[in-house]
Amino acid sequence: MGRPIVYLIGAGPGDPGLITVKGLACIAEADVIIYDYLANSKFLSHAREDAEVIYVGKKGFTQHVTQEEINAVIVEKALEDGGKTVARLKGGDPFIFGRGGEEALALVDAGIRFEVVPGISSGYAAPAYAGIPVTHRGITTDMAFVTGHEDPTKDSSDINWEGLATSVGTICFFMGIKNLPTITSRLIEFGRPATTPVALVRWGTTPRQEVLVGTLADIAGKAAAVNFKAPAITIVGEVVSLREQLAWFETRPLFGKTIVVTRSRAQASVLTDALEDLGAEVLEFPTIKIIDPEEWAPVDEAIRNLDIYDWLVLTSVNGVGRFFDRLEYADKDARALAGLRVSAIGPATAAACIERGVRPDYVPDEYRAEGILDGLCERGVGKDSKVLLARALEARDVLPDELRERGARVDVVTVYRTEVGEGDPRVLERLRDAEVDAVTFTSSSTVTNFIKLAEGIDLAAVLKDALVASIGPITSDTARAAGLTVGVEAEEYTIPGLVTAVAKHFGVDIDEEE
Repeated sequence: MGRPIVYLIGAGPGDPGLITVKGLACIAEADVIIYDYLANSKFLSHAREDAEVIYVGKKGFTQHVTQEEINAVIVEKALEDGGKTVARLKGGDPFIFGRGGEEALALVDAGIRFEVVPGISSGYAAPAYAGIPVTHRGITTDMAFVTGHEDPTKDSSDINWEGLATSVGTICFFMGIKNLPTITSRLIEFGRPATTPVALVRWGTTPRQEVLVGTLADIAGKAAAVNFKAPAITIVGEVVSLREQLAWFETRPLFGKTIVVTRSRAQASVLTDALEDLGAEVLEFPTIKIIDPEEWAPVDEAIRNLDIYDWLVLTSVNGVGRFFDRLEYADKDARALAGLRVSAIGPATAAACIERGVRPDYVPDEYRAEGILDGLCERGVGKDSKVLLARALEARDVLPDELRERGARVDVVTVYRTEVGEGDPRVLERLRDAEVDAVTFTSSSTVTNFIKLAEGIDLAAVLKDALVASIGPITSDTARAAGLTVGVEAEEYTIPGLVTAVAKHFGVDIDEEE
């Protein structure tokens, strides 16, 4: 460890694509990542595997971690073990109603170096995603950011209500839902017309986005009637009227659907991106963590003796990555495989091989162990054939056992292990509140680990009206054995096949969307 440093990073308004390049670089560098309720947990997929991740969830008026406690955690972690790099992720911009200044002062007092990484503010991003430009020629050329939740210990307000009411075209109130009746009445009292358009944007820039439109006269009543809650931005001004023509974000086919992805953080992006492209809100809940085998000696021995094998069989993308990494460790490359044939189970595994410079000789039509047996035998695998199978420790023994029964000599080497992932406490909250429309499973391990991480939650109850989506029959069998009702199973046992099945369930034809 070196000299301690803390990056105060603006994580943006919610859409994970709106963080800065520097923000992502700081996350990738950090020893410790401290994030809160408004920072998208998808950013954690950019973290190092050995990074410590700390959730200090703050949720408006029900916050359960005080700012002073958060300051103390940041300082403590920065000074730990002689000095660490800490990434503090904050929603929006840390210096726009984000209390980033308070955290920076705490670091100054502790003598800890820090940098501020500005972020895109929800003050203009949320309106943009709602189809509301905060400035527009012919309507307004100025705007103001105002807190709707002043320090409750103050005796009087610092807000210049008269100036806001009469001199500013567009006003964006942060954290103002609880005080909405006061905000609207004060603006009217100081001269803003009661007919002025108002929009409330909740969870702006995310697939959970909700927009409520009214006027200064009626918006508070409308919000109360539908129990409109924080976090939300309040936009006051004539520009709100443009939403009727410019709304774009809510038109995507899976908008409004919340889908849980249970893959490891490192692998979740492909499935997550595909679902998000269709407009779904994706909650990443890593149930699996990929780790090294207990020892590399058997793998290294096999690599030294590759010339004795007829076939190399790779069953997963992780297996490809770990095997080729070890090949490079032995100062070898794809040329070392010139004397043997390669089989990859599934198109994703085959693509991973191609990326490493090897085009598989055989990719079975059925993407599981059982599907490869006949194909290998048709290609000459039989008595006295020598097969090297590189896979996970936890993989089923169907393939090596069947190959041995057919006379092949099979060496199985473990190139990685899996352990239970870290999950995400915020996803568990959403599960408890039955706010999930679908849960996807891509392997039996994702099912069993999901059950472990959700201990204490009545999954049968919270998923009663939700879709359980499986990538294939083996995963489906595991889910049913765990008491889950599988709603859809991918016809093609791949990530694209799973996305197609989920979309079809919700009435979306992906081919038509493309």
